[in-house]
Amino acid sequence: MVGGLVLSQAQHQVGIAATSPAQAQAAEQAAFRGRDHRAPCASLDEARKAHARHVKLGLDRSPRHARPLLAACALAADWPGSMAYAASIFAALDDPEAFDYNTLMRGYVAGGGGRDPAAAVRLFVDMVEDGVEPDSYTFPFVFKACAQLGALQEGRQLQGHLVKLGFQRDEHSQNSLISFYGKCGEADLARRAFEQMEDDEQTTASWSALLAAYTRAGRWAECVESFGAMVRAGWRPDESSMVSALSACAHLGAHDVGRSVHCALLRNTARLNTFMSTSLVDMYAKCGCIENAAAVFDAMDDKNAWTYSAMVSGLALHGDGRKALEVFDAMVREGHRPDAAVYVGVLNACSRAGLLEEGLRCFDRMRLEHKLTPNAQHYGCMVDLMARAGRLDDARALIGSMPTGPTDTAWRSLLNACRIHGNLELAERALQELERLGATNAGDYIILSDMHARAHNRDAAAARRTEAVDRGLVQAPGYSAVEVHGATHRFVSQDRSHPRADDIYEMLHQMEWQLRFEGYTPDTSELALDAGEEEKRRVVAAHSQKLAMAFGLLSTPEGAPVRVVTNLRMSKECHAYSALISEIFGREIVVRDRNRFHRFKRGACSCRNYW
Repeated sequence: MVGGLVLSQAQHQVGIAATSPAQAQAAEQAAFRGRDHRAPCASLDEARKAHARHVKLGLDRSPRHARPLLAACALAADWPGSMAYAASIFAALDDPEAFDYNTLMRGYVAGGGGRDPAAAVRLFVDMVEDGVEPDSYTFPFVFKACAQLGALQEGRQLQGHLVKLGFQRDEHSQNSLISFYGKCGEADLARRAFEQMEDDEQTTASWSALLAAYTRAGRWAECVESFGAMVRAGWRPDESSMVSALSACAHLGAHDVGRSVHCALLRNTARLNTFMSTSLVDMYAKCGCIENAAAVFDAMDDKNAWTYSAMVSGLALHGDGRKALEVFDAMVREGHRPDAAVYVGVLNACSRAGLLEEGLRCFDRMRLEHKLTPNAQHYGCMVDLMARAGRLDDARALIGSMPTGPTDTAWRSLLNACRIHGNLELAERALQELERLGATNAGDYIILSDMHARAHNRDAAAARRTEAVDRGLVQAPGYSAVEVHGATHRFVSQDRSHPRADDIYEMLHQMEWQLRFEGYTPDTSELALDAGEEEKRRVVAAHSQKLAMAFGLLSTPEGAPVRVVTNLRMSKECHAYSALISEIFGREIVVRDRNRFHRFKRGACSCRNYW
């Protein structure tokens, strides 16, 4: 209530005869003090009028009376310029208290009328210098400001203030400290801050902040382990912690754990919101269960652009380009405007399914219909699409015409396609360009070495591998992992470290024995190893993917799918082997290699031998 209405109420309370300025002002002040000070302002203009009334009544310098307007302006979500006005209200206060500093800091980090985390940090410094002691609500706002700035050193100094003032036992301050370190990518410091809390001080929010820290740092296994520890400790996971766990499961391919999280969501939540459902779509797709991802997707009533993008990307990962295009068309029909991210998924889907003409049309549609400027990712997808389809010269020409300039991703896509199509000359050119960009890795040299080996250029093959070593490039060790009863078991080639190694190798022997009846002969053509054929066969027989598959067959119920995740590209040998195993054992074998999914069923693969 502002303006003349306040004046008329005051006059009514003291009588019409109260006409002197002093009497009128006293009456208005009395009436104002009796009002509810929640500042019922619908706009910044109304707030300005109310503030003018404060000034007229001489109340603008009183923190107690200015607080409602300060809060209204500082926390307004859609009032342009409101933070500047809030700062002017604050600057006029006599002896502001911690509550007033906190209100303004909160506005600076909330992002309503003008986010300015640096101003929040400066305000904290002013607060300390002015002798105003921070309270338990102060530190969460300042830690959030430091996180937004990525100000790690300033945050660590702030932690010193927190301890000095005795707030190290305050759960809100400690939770904000964990979250700060997580957002700065310091998962170990976040863990240390978590462990410094007593058991009775830890809360669901503490665990959630720790899980988010592991997720941001890409430490997926630790995220899943901590989620399990949280549940075992008796805490009921909240939405944030379950979304972090789902993200970790998606990256690890931990289907069983992800499905357990889904069950927990259904038990604890009356209705899944869009964010949670989108996380489930992403998790199921990346764990090899595209049918479950589609079921969650189809059941959603309120899909958004991120939901469609997750489904399109999931279908791309599974090589189902036709279905991905159908989902994309449905997205456009529903009125969702495609963004750059969903077009990356669409173009990837076309590339992995060999849909050259469809991919070219989508690229044109992106630029002409939806007015999106292709970035380096989109051009990389197009290079991959054309090169995989055998149009190597066109792909090479496209790299040269990229407005962003040639990228290592584009040249590497061309290099991989040269391996598929056996174009050694163009592969050498691609490697030279990667060297010029300073973006080579050990895998690039190994591809060239393998191509030379298949062409019987043994000296050139050896030279390429030596060159990688001389440049100090080390390839990450190849591994394959299989999930059994919620636990992930990892293997490397020739691995005998597993507690059930004897059983696994016995199973491998039985598998190969049965494969021989189907006419199987190990293919060693892709193995760049200077050894005899018998030694090559021994190496191929104990490939990490085969070890993981053998353990999966041993340890899962008959008829259950075996899910393998590997950081290697699927080789022709392992592809043929897995297809035969799926037929002989009547099992679905799901393999996620470093590029896509292969789902083997009854002797056939979902990739249709295009990968």
